[in-house]
Amino acid sequence: MHEYSLVQALVDDVARHVCGRQGVVRRVRVRVGALSGVDPGLLATAYETFRPDTVCAQAELEMSHVPARWSCTACGRQIAAGERLQCCGTPARLVEGDDLVLEQLELEVP
Repeated sequence: MHEYSLVQALVDDVARHVCGRQGVVRRVRVRVGALSGVDPGLLATAYETFRPDTVCAQAELEMSHVPARWSCTACGRQIAAGERLQCCGTPARLVEGDDLVLEQLELEVP
């Protein structure tokens, strides 16, 4: 289960972003791509397990799910889900949905 290492990296990234700032992290928002290889349920469980005694101890994890989106490399046409991943004689390109992104942090400042 690699979600624990992803949460470790996420918490480290949050700590780097808030370093030197006063306040408490209240919300961590991430974007989870459908093809990222991340199980959202396992990520949430790993986050809840790992966050005590970290900068994210009081922060809620909020996830948005991003579907995979493909387009033609030649003409730019969007390729619908389930459609053949080829257009204009060339393979389609994955445009979105294969990543895990720290999208937003919410801090409560004194």
